[in-house]
Amino acid sequence: MITWAKVNSTAIQQIGYEVATRRMYVDFHDSTPQYTFCGVPEEVFRQFVNARSVGQFYHAFIKDRYQC
Repeated sequence: MITWAKVNSTAIQQIGYEVATRRMYVDFHDSTPQYTFCGVPEEVFRQFVNARSVGQFYHAFIKDRYQC
């Protein structure tokens, strides 16, 4: 089951995480479908959702990592 969290960001609408598969899904406002990231630790998902700047966290710790 995917847990979705809405975030306060101009670029990212929501972030999803599936514990069983360690997959994270990033739903951008202007993009379809969502981006999928594999092997993401649950703690990274929690930090991402709670980041002061979701966009900055994405660029620093998610983008170009956790490729499927």
